[in-house]
Amino acid sequence: MDQARSARSSATPQRMSRSETSTASRPNASSTRVSTTTPATIVGARSGDKGGNANVGVWVRSQDEFAWLDGFLTVARLRDLLPETRDLAVTRTRLPQIRALNFVVEGLLGEGVAYAARFDPQAKALGEWLRARHVDVPTRLLSEPVEGPRP
Repeated sequence: MDQARSARSSATPQRMSRSETSTASRPNASSTRVSTTTPATIVGARSGDKGGNANVGVWVRSQDEFAWLDGFLTVARLRDLLPETRDLAVTRTRLPQIRALNFVVEGLLGEGVAYAARFDPQAKALGEWLRARHVDVPTRLLSEPVEGPRP
């Protein structure tokens, strides 16, 4: 929990560009073309509750996609995309062997599902809410053929 509080206090939400095509904001990415779209184009998600906490797992199908997801979806970025998490402790767990990240948002659901102060008291839609946000994704990831259906 101390790590979560530390991440919360040191995180600074970053605003993302809404331009159609721009340069990604990471070192050595000056030639990386991006397109504004929803993460749902390449990212799968599942979410739910554990008492008053929400759990959101996200995954992708290729190593290139995971490299982008891992660098892009930090605790600070999650807070920017899901403003209701800004004042809560968030724990991020990397699962690189399965190209996934997991976030636990402490206290998002108040006293739990029986409390029902939220529209989505079990956080079942939280993953889809995250996937519906508009973000800049490298165009090469949108055009890479990957076997099987997209998430």
